[in-house]
Amino acid sequence: MLDSSISEIFSLEGPFAAHSKGYRVRPAQIELAQAVERTIAERGTLVAEAGTGTGKTWAYLVPALLGGGKVLVSTGTRTLQDQLFSRDLPGVRDALSIPAVIALLKGRGNYVCHYHLERQQGEDRALKSRAEVQQLRHIQVFAQQSATGDRADLPTVPEDAEIWQRVTSTRENCLGQECPNVRDCFVLKARRQAQEADVVVINHALFMADLVLRDAGVTELLPAADTVIFDEAHQLPDTATRFLGTNISTHQLLDLAKLIETAGLAHAREMTNWSEQARRIELAAKELRLSCLALEKLPGRRVTFEAFPEPADFDRAREVLQTALDELVAMLGPVEEKHPDLLAASRTCLQLSARLGEWGQPSRAGGRGRRDQQNIVRWVELGLHHVRLHAAPLSVAEAFARYRQSTQAWIFTSATLSVQKDFSHFTSRLGIDDAQTMRMDSPFDYPNQALLFVPQNLPPPQSADFLPEFVKTLMPLIQASQAGALVLCTTLRAVERVAALLAEAYDAAGLTWPIMRQGNGTRRDLLERFRVLPNAVLVGSASFWEGIDIPGDRLTLVAIDKLPFAPPDDPVLEARLRACRELGGNPFMEFQLPEAAIALKQGAGRLIRTETDWGVLMVGDARLVDKPYGKQLWRGLPPFARTRSLDEAVEFYRRRIQIEDV
Repeated sequence: MLDSSISEIFSLEGPFAAHSKGYRVRPAQIELAQAVERTIAERGTLVAEAGTGTGKTWAYLVPALLGGGKVLVSTGTRTLQDQLFSRDLPGVRDALSIPAVIALLKGRGNYVCHYHLERQQGEDRALKSRAEVQQLRHIQVFAQQSATGDRADLPTVPEDAEIWQRVTSTRENCLGQECPNVRDCFVLKARRQAQEADVVVINHALFMADLVLRDAGVTELLPAADTVIFDEAHQLPDTATRFLGTNISTHQLLDLAKLIETAGLAHAREMTNWSEQARRIELAAKELRLSCLALEKLPGRRVTFEAFPEPADFDRAREVLQTALDELVAMLGPVEEKHPDLLAASRTCLQLSARLGEWGQPSRAGGRGRRDQQNIVRWVELGLHHVRLHAAPLSVAEAFARYRQSTQAWIFTSATLSVQKDFSHFTSRLGIDDAQTMRMDSPFDYPNQALLFVPQNLPPPQSADFLPEFVKTLMPLIQASQAGALVLCTTLRAVERVAALLAEAYDAAGLTWPIMRQGNGTRRDLLERFRVLPNAVLVGSASFWEGIDIPGDRLTLVAIDKLPFAPPDDPVLEARLRACRELGGNPFMEFQLPEAAIALKQGAGRLIRTETDWGVLMVGDARLVDKPYGKQLWRGLPPFARTRSLDEAVEFYRRRIQIEDV
C-alpha cells in the first residue's frame, strides 16, 4: 500500500467521509497514518506523540488493518480497551469493508472462573454481607448466560467488589487442564479467539504479564504478532516496573492458610495436621506485620529494606515465615496430584516461598545471593490490616527491549510522550533509543479556547494556608463558569481537605451544587454522575489526571493544586534518584522534572477535548512561573492564553458565556 492510498482513505471522497457525519480532513492524522504504514512495512519502531484532536486511533487502525498482518493493540486502561473493541475497531473495519476478525483479551482476573464460583457457592458462610450474597447470585446467573464471562459486562456488581477476588482465578490457583470445568473456561475461550483473530485488543498489564512468563519459560498468554501498537504508551514504563517486580502480602498468606486447611483436610487428611499447619502460617504472617509497626511513624508507612528501623525483629519474623513455607512446600509436593486444590495450594506455596526468599538474598550482613540485587529496590509497606513486601527493578529498559522481535513493527503513541519536544526520557526508560520519533500538535485553537491562570498571591504550596487560599481563589471561578469543575490534587489527603473546604465555602455562599470526591464511590460511578449533574465539582487524585473525556459545557474548569512531582518517599523513585546521583547525573532534571511535565500535560489535557470546548486551567502552584524550571513545564502545555489575574479569568468566563448564548 502506498502513502497516496492513505490520503485517499482520509480524504473527503474516502470511506470515512461517507460513513461519518460531519467528517473533516485532519492533515496530522494523515501524516501519522502514513508514518505507521511505513513503520509496519519496515518492521521498525515508531514513537509518536499526537495531541488531543489529532485522531490517532483511526490513524493507527487504518494501516494496521490494511497491512499489519496479525496485530496486537495494547492500551493502558480497560475503558479504552473496551472502547476500541466495541466501537473504534468495528467502525474502521466496516468503513474499509475489510473482513477482519477482532478479539478482546484481558487478564484472567477479569473472567469468572466456574470452578472457584462453584467453590464459593459451597462456602456461603464466608460471605460478609447481604450485599455480597446478592452479588454472588448476580454472578451465578451471569456465568450461565454470558458468552464471555467478562466481569465488565455485569454492571450490577461493582468492578472493585471484593467478591470478584473469590470467583476469579490467579495463575497460582488456576488448575489448568486438571480443572473439571476446563471445557467451559472463559479464559481459555478468550485465548482461543485471540489466536484465531486478525486484531487482538489487550492492555499493558497483560502484555507485561506475558513478557514475565516468557522470561520464566512458561507458555505465552498472547499470540505471536507482526505488529504491536501501544496506545496510552506513556503508562508503559510504570506498568513494566510493576510487573517486572514481585510482591508478597499477608493477605496472600492468610488466603494460602485457608486453602491449605480446606484442601488438606478434604483430600490428604492422613498426611499431617493441616489445621495446625494453617495456624502456623497465620501466626507467622501476624508476627511479620507486628515486626513492621515502627513503619506507622514513617511517611507513607513504607521504608526500603536498607533503611528499615529495628530490622532484627523483621528479619527474624521473615525467617520464621520462610521456614514454615519451605516445609509446607515439602509436605504438599508428594500429595499435590491427589486433587486440583492441593495442586493449587502447592503452586501458591512454592511461589510465595520463592518471592519471600528474595528478601534474604543478600542478607543485611552483605554477600551475594541467588540473584544480583544491585539493580533491585526492595521496600515494605504497612497497611491498616496487612503488610506488603515489594521488589522492583531500577530500570526496565533491558528487559523490555529484549522482548522486541526483529520481525515485528512496534508503534508507541500517546498525547504525552515528549518533554519540550524531546522523547529521550520515554525512549530511554524502555530501551528503545533507536526508535523513530514524531510529534503532531493538536489542531485546537488553544489561545482562543482556553486560559491558563496561575494566581499571583497564593502562599507557597508547602504552607499550611495553601489549600484554604487555593479554594478561596477557586470559588469565584466555579461560580463564574456556570458549569462543571474538575479539581486535580497531588495527594489523597489534599482531596479530602479540598472537598471539605469547598463544602464550607458552598455553605457560606448558599450554594447547593453537588461536590463529589474520590473515595465516595467508584471512579466510573463518579464520572457518570459528573456527566449528568449540573454545576458539579469532582475532586480527585492520581487516577483522575488522565483517561477522562468530558467534552462540551459539562466541564469548563480544571484546577490543579500543586505541580505533580512524585512524592519523595516513593521507594523506586528514591532508589533511581540515588543511582543517578552516584553516576554523576542530575536526578531532578533527569527524572523528577520530566515526570512532572508529562503528568501536568495529562492533567491539563482534561480541559479541551473538541474543537468547540473552552474553559480555564487553574494551577495553584506559583513555581510554574516563579522558578527557572517552571518555564520547561508550562512550555510543554498546549499554547493557552495566560494570566495571573483572577479578575481576567472571571472576565474570560463572562465573555465566553456571552458568545455561547448568542
